[in-house]
Amino acid sequence: MASSRAGWWWDCKSHEALGGLRAEQEGGERDIPVNRAELSMKLYCLSGHPTLPCNVLKFKSTTIMLDCGLDMTSTLNFLPLPLVQSPRLSKLPGWVLKDGSTFLDKTELLDLSTVDVILISNYHCMMALPYITEYTRFTGTVYATEPTVQIGRLLMEELVNCIERVPKDQSAFMWKNKEVQRLLPAPLKDAVEVSMWRKCYTMPEVNAALSKIQMVGYSQKIELFGAVQVTPLSSGYALGSSNWIIQSHYEKVSYVSGSSLLTTHPQPMDQASLKNSDVLILTGLTQIPTANPDGMVGEFCSNLAMTVRNGGNVLVPCYPSGVIYDLLECLYQYIDSAGLSNVPFYFISPVANSSLEFSQIFAEWLCHNKQTKVYLPEPPFPHAELIQTNKLKHYPSIHGDFSNDFKQPCVVFTGHPSLRFGDVVHFMELWGKSSLNTVIFTEPDFSYLDALAPYQPLAMKCVYCPIDTRLNFIQVSKLLKEVQPLHVVCPEQYTQPPPTQSHRTDLMIDCQPPPMSYRRAEVLTLPYKRRYEKIEIMPELADSLVPLEIKPGISLATVTAVLHTKDNKHVLQLPPKPLQPPASKKRKRVSDDVPECKPLKPLLSGSIPVDQFVQMLEKHGFSDVKVEDTAKGHIVLLQEAETLIQIEEDSTHIICDNDEPLRVKLRDLVLKFLQKF
Repeated sequence: MASSRAGWWWDCKSHEALGGLRAEQEGGERDIPVNRAELSMKLYCLSGHPTLPCNVLKFKSTTIMLDCGLDMTSTLNFLPLPLVQSPRLSKLPGWVLKDGSTFLDKTELLDLSTVDVILISNYHCMMALPYITEYTRFTGTVYATEPTVQIGRLLMEELVNCIERVPKDQSAFMWKNKEVQRLLPAPLKDAVEVSMWRKCYTMPEVNAALSKIQMVGYSQKIELFGAVQVTPLSSGYALGSSNWIIQSHYEKVSYVSGSSLLTTHPQPMDQASLKNSDVLILTGLTQIPTANPDGMVGEFCSNLAMTVRNGGNVLVPCYPSGVIYDLLECLYQYIDSAGLSNVPFYFISPVANSSLEFSQIFAEWLCHNKQTKVYLPEPPFPHAELIQTNKLKHYPSIHGDFSNDFKQPCVVFTGHPSLRFGDVVHFMELWGKSSLNTVIFTEPDFSYLDALAPYQPLAMKCVYCPIDTRLNFIQVSKLLKEVQPLHVVCPEQYTQPPPTQSHRTDLMIDCQPPPMSYRRAEVLTLPYKRRYEKIEIMPELADSLVPLEIKPGISLATVTAVLHTKDNKHVLQLPPKPLQPPASKKRKRVSDDVPECKPLKPLLSGSIPVDQFVQMLEKHGFSDVKVEDTAKGHIVLLQEAETLIQIEEDSTHIICDNDEPLRVKLRDLVLKFLQKF
């Protein structure tokens, strides 16, 4: 603790006060200016993928990681991992992935041990979490909603299961040597820091990572060390998906990631809470802005029906959660009218059963219509009825019961959308030689042409119906006009048209002022205007203040107090009374740890009118007075006394040559024009 005088309120640019401590006959919260450097807000961009973000916000005394997405598009550079050895794939020229690696870039921007908390916006944006919690010195807390945690666990479990069940007769690692890498074909030779790529994490690591998550609900306010408050809001994109509000008493940052305004199964997006933001960080927009989700669903259903009617099979590479719920609901309404009642639908995933069950029990996270069904009671999703009528069957893998139940023609939903691992590899090999069959791509995360490359030549039909319900640029423009943030920060990709459509200026963010953009490995200093911190003044201290009105509506008072700071909470307290010397002749020394209360010099307020000041000088016997204007104010020259009086906006200087009585006399004349308090 240290003694502090309330001189923070003095404006060094004038003799006027900023507003002062408005003393009342009670305690309360007061505002003090703070050092600009102490409140600098920085954003570290650790990901180059705008829909799989990983940013770190340094705000006040906290370091907050915003999402930790895992960019797996690098898997497209490698050959698929079949469940059984494939002679055709083995003979393909290229560089075969044998060690089941996934990929995590290392960043030199900051030490991850300094990260205090991680905020997760949706289950797709937490896939790199085990690499952070188990492979670095991170010791903080992770915040996410319950559906995000549970479905994120399913995605990780499926990934681990699909990688670990593939036979590995050898591991390939010599290619990561820089001398070898430069000899490889593109894009491997251009890959960044391949030596830092990691093998897929294990289930014990997944469980350890998830144990560090604290589950939160929408609109729940979480205090971070007394410095800032974070609040999750519904983003409307997926079960439990969230946008986040990060705010202090005077600054508000909104993090908008993976949001949707369409009416699907999750709770609708909370837009009102995003208003009055100083900074809005925007990421996770749709990857296919020119495609209408409703139109894509229609194409999906019609292509599926056409294939099955012609006696072919349909393969749908997908994630075990998300869009698949909406596709099953559409098919539920479509199959009878399309004459598909006898066609079996198979959902194959190690977590298929858990995914279908979770979707039915997270009622409070669903849209209003689906919540209403729970109280009827009815299952919120119609796939429950499809399962009861045996139209939809789910299996953990292609082995066991599936082998006995398998009938054709059929529709199979399975993973992985990259076509590089999972049961989808088996079906691509099984059905790829027949033109009756169709593979329909609905997930937008991977280039379907790159995904199909190892399977060429391919006889089966390929249909691209990407369904991405996230915000498009028209919706973003409307949203920004409604919430009106002072500043928008977004990935560089959103500030310019797509490279293949350079004329489409409508496919970029349009707002005023123009957005600040960032790219991978950049650090931005974010703009904001407020520079104050909140303090609490104790009632007994407020009661002792004697304010002086310096102009209508503004009063100032001097105060001597102890500023006590703990957990980012600031309290002004009465200073301890000085110890009285004992009655004996020998005086004891006052303890050094008790701050002394020294008499306060008066503070000054007001301005000096030059004409009136000259008249006063003449009344006091100064006859030869000359005034000169300067860029900063005026110079009053007393020629006979060889003295200068410099009057500026923020100071007054009396310059005389070793004449202390004259200086004191002039000082007293100056003080007559100023208020003391």
